[in-house]
Amino acid sequence: MNAAASADAVVAMADGVGELLAAVRSGAVRAVPGLLAALDPAQRRACVPGLKEQRREIRGEWSNLANARAAALLVAGAGCHAGPAGAATWIGGRDFGGRSGTLPRELAVVVAAQPVEWQVEVAARLAERAAPGWGWSLHPVVEAVVRRTGCAVPQSEPFVRQWVDGKVIGATGPRPTLADALRADAFTPVLIPRVFELDDLGGLLSWRLSPRPGDVFAEAVAELATSGTLERGEVLDRCLARLLRGGRLADQRVFLDVLRALAPTREECAVRARDLVAMLDGLAVIAGYAQEELAGLDEAGLVEPELLGEASAVVLFRAEKKLVRAQLGWLDKAARRSPERAGAVVLAAAGAFGHPDAGVQERALNVVARHLKASGSAVLPELLFAAEGLNPVHHSRAGELFGAPVGGDDPDTGWNELLPPVPEPLPLGAPIASAAEVAEELSALLASSAPEVAVFERVLDGLVRHACEDRAALVEALGPVLRVHEWNDVGRWQDCGPGGVLYVATAAAGRTPPHRLRDFLGGKGRSPLRGDHTTLYGRVLAARLEEAAWQVTANRPPYLLATPTDATGALDAAVLVERLAGYAAAGVTPGQADLCSALLRVGPADAGVLRAAEAVPTPAGRWVAQWLRDGGLPGQASERVVFAPGRGAKSSHLYGERWWEDLHRVAVAQPGLGAGPEGPAGERLAGDFLALLDGTEPSVAWVRAQRHWLWTPTAHWAAMLPWHREELAARWLDWFASAADFDERGAGPLLPVLAEAGGRAGLALHLVLGYGLGARHAEDRTAAVDALLVLAARGDLDGALLGRELGALVECGVVKPTRLASALGLAAGTGAYATVWSVLGAALPVLLAADQSVRGLGDLVALAADCARRTGTRGAIAEVTGTAANGGSGRVVKEARALRDVLGE
Repeated sequence: MNAAASADAVVAMADGVGELLAAVRSGAVRAVPGLLAALDPAQRRACVPGLKEQRREIRGEWSNLANARAAALLVAGAGCHAGPAGAATWIGGRDFGGRSGTLPRELAVVVAAQPVEWQVEVAARLAERAAPGWGWSLHPVVEAVVRRTGCAVPQSEPFVRQWVDGKVIGATGPRPTLADALRADAFTPVLIPRVFELDDLGGLLSWRLSPRPGDVFAEAVAELATSGTLERGEVLDRCLARLLRGGRLADQRVFLDVLRALAPTREECAVRARDLVAMLDGLAVIAGYAQEELAGLDEAGLVEPELLGEASAVVLFRAEKKLVRAQLGWLDKAARRSPERAGAVVLAAAGAFGHPDAGVQERALNVVARHLKASGSAVLPELLFAAEGLNPVHHSRAGELFGAPVGGDDPDTGWNELLPPVPEPLPLGAPIASAAEVAEELSALLASSAPEVAVFERVLDGLVRHACEDRAALVEALGPVLRVHEWNDVGRWQDCGPGGVLYVATAAAGRTPPHRLRDFLGGKGRSPLRGDHTTLYGRVLAARLEEAAWQVTANRPPYLLATPTDATGALDAAVLVERLAGYAAAGVTPGQADLCSALLRVGPADAGVLRAAEAVPTPAGRWVAQWLRDGGLPGQASERVVFAPGRGAKSSHLYGERWWEDLHRVAVAQPGLGAGPEGPAGERLAGDFLALLDGTEPSVAWVRAQRHWLWTPTAHWAAMLPWHREELAARWLDWFASAADFDERGAGPLLPVLAEAGGRAGLALHLVLGYGLGARHAEDRTAAVDALLVLAARGDLDGALLGRELGALVECGVVKPTRLASALGLAAGTGAYATVWSVLGAALPVLLAADQSVRGLGDLVALAADCARRTGTRGAIAEVTGTAANGGSGRVVKEARALRDVLGE
């Protein structure tokens, strides 16, 4: 080729490339396939750099033009990448997903024009990629290639998920039922078995597309199995295997629906009886189904006799009383049908003697009593051994049945309460010794979703200490951490939390211009740590961090005053005075936020510490001496408030003007903690700290409500006022109450924190504990039990007060007796029977004077009887005696009679 011809070729290539890139820039996606067809491989490769540059340009832009350009880029890039790997990576790019509801039709045209081997390889690679955006699926591209080329159907998890998604969510407009759509799809026999192996599909598969039969996954699969599209036996086996594997409730319910829709025959269940027995150990809804099927098989004589014992051994130790009662009923019917099985039945029923519920034990004892005669005397030794696990209330009857005494000596001759050891505050330990250790602990803090108080305080103090000692060494050690964690200002919807210590590290490393800090601290700039929804606690924390960030670049104090001495946030008075003396010797003036935080954290001081404080010759020393002499912040008593339905009442405390329409809730009000003692020269706490003591939010009511919705109290909040748990409980009571009557999570783990903190334990603390014991979620109730036992061990629990408040909470419907019985039963099971009795003994008069038909009340009375019996409590309770005198055989009346007999007339 001569030079002129070569130049013409270059111009022609440039013209073709430029035309395609221009069409992409204008978003002309329809023109792209034609322009690609006119390009040779070299021209297509030449387009790739320009396409990548345009792709970078539109990232983060969501205009109509940007979306059109994205579609054109997607199609053009798919055609310009000669290699299948590059093409698949381009097509599956996440920045293309979500800009429109579907893939552009032009993409299918471009892919179909490529060689078959290229298409198959691209389809295989795309089948391994998750959908790049919501409502954006790669499944149509892969499916089209498979149908066009006849290659194997991919069975990867991403492809199966997108296929199912297309069948359910993509089914819009006039259409056949899901069963008909699956029957017409050649992929169905290959992919439906894979569906049984995937997790987190429950929400999608349970979606009914219309009221027509076969328009939900379970019915569709059952219809296909019946018609022969799917092999019925395989579907049954896969369904049982999926249920046996376990998983989330939503998934388990879907595959249980499939099993129910298949409606297996007795013969099909009989050959899978062992699988059904294994299912008894699964979720309650799965165990219930298996129990029903097994009981039906047993009634029809289609199961081996020993399976009854195996099934009972699994079910009778479950916590769900409904399942246990059903199992005992099955045992009873089995013995009635076949008296020769009575021996096996009574031994199986005796497995429930160790159940924690006394009512269940009574049922088991009734089953044994009915069939004991037919079982013969050979079973008595085993029954006597099992009866040792019965509640003492049943010992007498069991002894009469089995012909020998059951249980040890009468427990009312003395009781040693078993309580956990009084928790000792966990000391913070020595300061961090080196800059490298500061960087290491900072990295761990930033990687944690919930860093501990001790970790945060040690890191903050370490940054200040080592910036003073050797800032250059600190900056060098922080380098790797700051390359991974880049500081960004707190956003509009964020509260300042422990992660804000990264700002101090950034300032120490010189990555935050010092003049910005200086301008802000002088009131001229925007806060780097306070968003529009920062809480009171977030503002106080921000004040400390902002001050520390300035200090590490300016006056560099040798350490912080407010670093606590233990993990609760408390600061030993002697340590604070020692630190102040060190400041005085070094000629350093404490930071305002640091000193205010220290004052709020400092504990009581003895005479020697007071003398040492008075000897510190600085204004800060004199203020601290005055603060310690006056006893710091005074504790405040809480006042009971009740919000009743229809009153439109509002709280008079932290909740401000938040209205509680149609809500019946017990709450408290407090006057606040005041401003604390002033210094000799009129020194006062800074504004953020005064607001923290007052407990008021300086904004309108709807913003307060939003803050309440967005943020939940943390241990870091409690560490700001470690000697005032009563005040904190009063402020946070709404969060704890929501765990009981709104079924919310999050606040429960703070109950042990409050129990281990210092200060008064009054109405507010006992009320939040009551709400915690009645919380919806088991983990929150467990945390409340821990707090109950800690308070009892420390001698801070007022059982009568807690009992009266619990009675009121149950009476107004905020706390359910079933949840309360579960929590208090857990506490009693640790050996704290006297503690639990002190609570129930005060609660029962209120509970029994109200509606006795409320579910779970019998459990509470039974627990009270057990606690009273074990602790040897005597002394009649009028409401118990009155209930016991009522006619009938209801659970509450029966348990009240048992309690009356224990207490005596």
